[in-house]
Amino acid sequence: MNSLRNGSETVRLFFVFLKLGLTAFGGPVAHLAYFRQEFVVRRNWFSEQAYADIVALCQFLPGPASSQVGMAVGISRAGIPGAIAAFMGFTLPSALALVLFAIGLSHFSAQLGVGWIHGLKVVAVSVVAQALWGMSRTLAPDMKRAVMAGVAAAVVLTAPSSIGQVAAIAIGGLYGFAFLATPTAPHDARLHVTISRTTGIASLFLFIGFLIILPIIAEGSGIYALKLFSGFYRAGALVFGGGHVVLPLLQAEVVPAGWVSNDAFLAGYGAVQAVPGPLFTFATFLGAISSQTPNGWTGAAIATFAIFLPAFLLIVAFAPFWESLRRYGAVRRAMLGINAAVVGILLAAFYNPVWSNGIRSWNDFWLGLAAFLLLAFGKWPPWLVVLCTAVAAGLLSA
Repeated sequence: MNSLRNGSETVRLFFVFLKLGLTAFGGPVAHLAYFRQEFVVRRNWFSEQAYADIVALCQFLPGPASSQVGMAVGISRAGIPGAIAAFMGFTLPSALALVLFAIGLSHFSAQLGVGWIHGLKVVAVSVVAQALWGMSRTLAPDMKRAVMAGVAAAVVLTAPSSIGQVAAIAIGGLYGFAFLATPTAPHDARLHVTISRTTGIASLFLFIGFLIILPIIAEGSGIYALKLFSGFYRAGALVFGGGHVVLPLLQAEVVPAGWVSNDAFLAGYGAVQAVPGPLFTFATFLGAISSQTPNGWTGAAIATFAIFLPAFLLIVAFAPFWESLRRYGAVRRAMLGINAAVVGILLAAFYNPVWSNGIRSWNDFWLGLAAFLLLAFGKWPPWLVVLCTAVAAGLLSA
């Protein structure tokens, strides 16, 4: 009887999240507001405090915050099958849209010219600028954390690879532990978790094992599919701060290796702002448009599974321990430093490759500024800003 009830709840979760995956525009912060409206206000599945506790757990972990919140909701309702159903429903719409965009990109370029493609690169500048502006006010609001952000940016610009980004995050954690004040202790609301601690420990070992072993196997075999999986798994495992911060990690994986050109990379990043659902489906686009084989639908499936797998393993690993872990002051201080370092990593990405490849003339500058103002102050939906900027760039180039 319980298995039948859990099965029906799993199916229900899939369709609830499918609706959100089709309608939740605006990036991670907007997604969390959509989730609150759906699960706290409309369905009364959680209290305000319980939902805030889920959000706190997902912000503590690396990975896509909104997708992880969805997985945590699924776990609380139907265990691990519920997490999978929530992920599938929320991710499928944007993943399918981006595969189709990748497949049609060369055809559309030939038909319409390259101006609108450049417009997607310009709008990427505006989107990252808006994310940087908002995140700096929240995650680096004082001098100590602003200094950490500057140090992290310098580290990443000096060592523009995944190693530099990991080093910046590690420095941020140590800096926060040593120099930042312990933030206020969290409230006493509890996250309802049916996963055992044994399962959580096993999931953590899997997460760490994949992170260490996959690069060794991929490099040793020379098989592109394994390299693709390893690179996207590493990006998903190491990105703190949500969807926009995955940009420098993915750029370091696919552009220097020659899998995706810088122009296609930035065009895809602009396009992903126009679809609902998680920004991490940018990986779907990159897997599909890769110059290596497998690409297309198969490459997209590998990249998507790889980048979201760490988020799933971490949610399963930490959910049973979250009540105890979040009360340690040292953990909270380290997270403050890591969050400040995330601002610096995004600042470095804003300079290179986003600005250096997107803004090449005064027309680009004014177009990018207009897009930024519409996003930040006009409160236009991102999909509309993307569309208008691409059209404007196409007309200017014509």
